Amino acid sequence: MILKRFKFVYFNITMIILKITNASDVVASKAGKLFEKITPDQIDQKLVESQVIQQMIDQLQLEGLKGQISIVKGLDISKDSLIMKNNFKIKSTKTF
Repeated sequence: MILKRFKFVYFNITMIILKITNASDVVASKAGKLFEKITPDQIDQKLVESQVIQQMIDQLQLEGLKGQISIVKGLDISKDSLIMKNNFKIKSTKTF
């Protein structure tokens, strides 16, 4: 049996959590009320998420920053507490 040694490196990581609560309203204002009415809220959320993520990456790169942006499901914030729900999932991660 071969045992491998793992070296764990701990970093003090700061995270910024952004919660989008009006995706359907944004889609309606940008694409029109009819389009918003015929698209499910999940599609609206995905469209807004992808646009926000890309704009954030573009701006952060302009500032010379490097990092990762992840889209997660199943996290919530209540006052000063981070709540991880049973359905927690990392939907996607982009490195910039």
